[in-house]
Amino acid sequence: MTDPRPAIDRIVTLDVVRGVAVMGILFVNILGFALPDAARLSPRAWGLERPADLWAYAMTMVAFDGKMRGLFSFLFGASLLLVVDRAQAGGADPAAVHSRRMAWLFVLGLGHATLLWSGDILMHYALVGAVAYTLRRLSVRRMVAFGILFAAITWLFLGSIVLSYHAMEAARTPAAIQGLRDVENGFGIPAPALLAGEIALFRGSYAGIFHHNAGELPTTLFNVLFIGFETLGYMLFGMAALRSGMLTGAWPRHRLRRWAATGIGIGAAGHGGLALWMFSRGLDTGAILAGAFAMAPPLRAILIPGYAAAILLLARPGGAIAARLAAVGRMALSNYLASSIVMCFVFYGWGLGQFGRWPRAALYLPVLAMCGLMLAWSAPWLARYRYGPFEWLWRSLARWQWQTLRVRSSVPLR
Repeated sequence: MTDPRPAIDRIVTLDVVRGVAVMGILFVNILGFALPDAARLSPRAWGLERPADLWAYAMTMVAFDGKMRGLFSFLFGASLLLVVDRAQAGGADPAAVHSRRMAWLFVLGLGHATLLWSGDILMHYALVGAVAYTLRRLSVRRMVAFGILFAAITWLFLGSIVLSYHAMEAARTPAAIQGLRDVENGFGIPAPALLAGEIALFRGSYAGIFHHNAGELPTTLFNVLFIGFETLGYMLFGMAALRSGMLTGAWPRHRLRRWAATGIGIGAAGHGGLALWMFSRGLDTGAILAGAFAMAPPLRAILIPGYAAAILLLARPGGAIAARLAAVGRMALSNYLASSIVMCFVFYGWGLGQFGRWPRAALYLPVLAMCGLMLAWSAPWLARYRYGPFEWLWRSLARWQWQTLRVRSSVPLR
C-alpha cells in the first residue's frame, strides 16, 4: 500500500503487481473471516466436508498462503523508497514524511483491528516499515543479503517451534501433555468447546466481536516479533527490486522470464512436494507444523520474486487488463479495507451471520466476487477522483491538510 499520486507520477508496473497482490491476499484472509482460527492452517479443524475442500486447501497452501503477504511486503519496501525519494526531490524532510505516514498507517490499522477484523496487517507494516527506513541506503547487494538474513531469523524461530513440539511428544510430562493439547487446538483439531465458543462469538453481537478484537490487540502486536523479521526481509527484497530496475521496467524481458521460471518452478515444485508429504501423513498436526509452518517460508521467499516477474511479463503496461489491475493497485488500501467490510458483513453476526456455515471450497465464490468488484469499481473511481477514499484519508492525515480529491477532467476508461 503506497502513498498515492496522480497516475503521471507513478510507476504503473508497481501498481499492477500490487493490484494482483491485494486480490490474492483475500484468498488467504477469507479463512480468517469465515472459519474458526485454526482452520487457516489445518483443514481438519473445520470446513472439510468434500474432496473439493481438500483441493481448496492444497491450492491455497501452494499458491497463496504467505505468498501474497510476502508480495505485499515486497511492494511495501519498494513504495517506501519511492515516497522517500519524492520527499527528498521536493525538498521535504524524508524522515518526517515517512514517520507521519507510518504513524497514521498504524492508527488506521488500529481502527481496522478493533472495529472490524483482528487479522489486520497495517499496524504490522507500520512498525516494520519504521525499521526498514533505516536500511534504505544499503546497496542492492546488501539489501538482498540482509533480507535473507532477517528472513532466516523468522525461519529459525518457526523451526524451533517444530522441535519443541517433538520434544513435548517425547517427554510426555503433564506440562508437555498440556502443551501438546494447546498445539492441537491451534494447528490440529481444536476442542469442541473452543470451536463452539468461537462460532457463537462471531455469529453473535457486534459488541462481543469488538470486545474480542480489542482483547486480541496484544497478540496482533506480538506478531511483529513473530513474523516481523521475515516481513523486513521481504521489504528489503522489494527495495532491491526497485533500485535494480526490476519494478520500473528497466529489466529486459528475457531476464524477467528467467526469474519467473526459476522462482515459480522451484517454489511451486517445493510447495507441491510439501503438500504431497503432508497428505501422505493424513494432515496430522506434526505434518501441518513442519510442512505449512516451518518448511514453507524459505520456498515462498523464492516464489515471491518469481510471481512479481511473471506478473510484470503478463500484464504489459498500456493494455486493458494492466490498466484495470493498476487501478486496483493504486487503491490497494481502500480495496483491502473494503474487503474486510464486505466479508465481515457477510460472515459476522452483525451482518448476515454466515460464520462457520460454509465448506472451505465454497468460500472462494465470495472471494471471486470481491475480486470482480475491485476490478469493476477501481478504474471508474480513479477516473473521477485522484485517490481511493482511504488513500485520500491517509494522505490528508499524514500531511495534516485535506487533499484535493476530484480530478479536473475525466479520464477515459479502458
